[in-house]
Amino acid sequence: MTDLTGARWHKATRSGSDGNCVEVAENLPDIVAVRDTKNRNGATLIFTDAEWQAFIGSVKDGEFDL
Repeated sequence: MTDLTGARWHKATRSGSDGNCVEVAENLPDIVAVRDTKNRNGATLIFTDAEWQAFIGSVKDGEFDL
């Protein structure tokens, strides 16, 4: 289990204003954590730095746009 005690969470830049938001903690050693703003005690997704950079690159490239 990953220790998230020192995580500093911030709302993701691309989160919507309609309540569909995620929070990201990028200050943790070698990982990035992501959680649902509405359910902060729920599941947290954990990514390696490389996985997170690949995801962000895909978002910026429009890969997930409908």
